[in-house]
Amino acid sequence: MNAPMNIEAVAGTLKAPADGAGMATGQYITCALNDAEYGIDIMSVREIKGWTETTAIPNAPSWIRGVINLRGVIVPILDLRARFGMAPTMPGPMHVVVIIQTMERTVGLLVDAVSDIITVDVSDIRPVPEIGAGGPDRLLSGLVPLERGMVALVALEKLLNITEDSALKSERPREDTAALAA
Repeated sequence: MNAPMNIEAVAGTLKAPADGAGMATGQYITCALNDAEYGIDIMSVREIKGWTETTAIPNAPSWIRGVINLRGVIVPILDLRARFGMAPTMPGPMHVVVIIQTMERTVGLLVDAVSDIITVDVSDIRPVPEIGAGGPDRLLSGLVPLERGMVALVALEKLLNITEDSALKSERPREDTAALAA
């Protein structure tokens, strides 16, 4: 997937409920990481692009792959697998980067694939069970049970809170960036 996908065009093709019901709904782009699906709020997604190599940043957390130049804007790329405590992604031509924009910043999320766009009624979102301080559950805003399985909704503001995570003892610089700093 080398050409960027225009999210506004895709979102514009989605149909609203005919009877006005479901006014408390949200739309999410679902992404695959290993065998799990994660949902990203479609209103934060700016584009989806194919994987391109990044420029490493010394002393960055292990889940920051580096930065890319996206039409003149320097965008940090986060490895979503590593951010969730999984083994880091070994990106290849089939991996994609979801460019998101929040009130605070623009970043890219490295994922295995983009699967679908789902519309979720807020009443269908279940709370994430607590598994302990600093666990990956703090990076999720809810769980949505679907026929095909569970979709974990990503809490983007928490995911991007680099200051909070820098204080966590479990974070270490990547080996290759630590060697550059020496």
